[in-house]
Amino acid sequence: MPLEPSLLQILYAIDAQVKHNLERVLEAFRQHRVGSHHFTSVSGYGHDDLGRDTLDRVFADIMQAEAALVRSQFVSGTHAIACALYGVLRPGDECLAVAGAPYDTLEEVIGLRSTGQGSLAEFGISYRELPLTTAATIDWEALATAVKPDTRLVHIQRSCGYSWRSTLTIAEIERIVTIVKGQNPHLVCFVDNCYGEFLENREPTAVGVDLMAGSLIKNPGGTLAPTGGYVAGRADLVEAAACRLTAPGIGSSGGSSLNLNRLLYQGLFLAPQMVGEAMKGNYLLATTFAGLGYAVNPGPEATQRDVIQAIELGSPEKLVAFCRAVQRQSPIDAYVDPVPAVTPGYDCPLIMAGGTFIEGSTSELSADGPLRQPYRVYCQGGTHWSHMALVAEAAARAVGAATTVLPPG
Repeated sequence: MPLEPSLLQILYAIDAQVKHNLERVLEAFRQHRVGSHHFTSVSGYGHDDLGRDTLDRVFADIMQAEAALVRSQFVSGTHAIACALYGVLRPGDECLAVAGAPYDTLEEVIGLRSTGQGSLAEFGISYRELPLTTAATIDWEALATAVKPDTRLVHIQRSCGYSWRSTLTIAEIERIVTIVKGQNPHLVCFVDNCYGEFLENREPTAVGVDLMAGSLIKNPGGTLAPTGGYVAGRADLVEAAACRLTAPGIGSSGGSSLNLNRLLYQGLFLAPQMVGEAMKGNYLLATTFAGLGYAVNPGPEATQRDVIQAIELGSPEKLVAFCRAVQRQSPIDAYVDPVPAVTPGYDCPLIMAGGTFIEGSTSELSADGPLRQPYRVYCQGGTHWSHMALVAEAAARAVGAATTVLPPG
């Protein structure tokens, strides 16, 4: 895949962003005097785990937050988000989503799907959603009067998820915070920060967001974290989330790091670079498929790149072909053909490709999409852009050869 001069300029700009964010990481490591003694761990309850507690402080500084809780006991980003929501919300409170629908796996947490599992709705917490405009942007006019007396938490979905919109910029998040806090300065602004870390020079907690959460097998784990998640923000709110992860009275003092400290520190060090490589790779995907006539989001002309690249393929056959091509270009399980299947937390069959060293590590490389119209695939991650160039070429060939089966009549 030849690189045009304009593309080289974009890749260089991403490298400049990586340098800035790496400086943030190194400064935090220096400030907290991170050494090899922080790689050791304790067992059992996890009391006085020096490496874990120092990582919390390092992570908080990097995320420009007052406090952070980084734990392997978070099984996913959804788990970390759920702990944050349950930590803040109480019966009678309202959770207001202002950036459209939250990610699919939160629907059961909120209570939009399924019953009898202890959703927020079952605890008397109401939910309201501010739809996006027809142009798939924040409805700023509606947002200006959206807060009600019982609104306790404003949920901001940063990444596009399975929607066809741009990931929110830090400037847009700051504008949301200003508008809703102007209506009620005491409400909590929460950001689902999955896929958002290190995309810009600042994080949401630097612009007034009270609490955010994410997964370590996405951006901040740097492809090395084998599991885990985090919450970061105001110290009292982080501790409230910790009490939901463990128990009241235990909070952040519990949860041994199980000899994972070195991987978590090293992954955090690598995270800015890994995010940069993913952004470069997705630019290659956008350029390739836009050139073939497919709708892509973000587009090749977008100045703000993302670690999620959406491509509208238009048929289930092309969606499956794309994901199988990604799987065949993966280092692990390249011989496996992914097939659509029902996946916990989703309301329709999904196809997921990801031959990764860590299962489900979207920061390494993954491609997935729901089997529903208009059949969009969402690509995440990529440890180096040269690998993604091979993926783009293989996926373009596979999609071009896929035959759409039209329904009878």
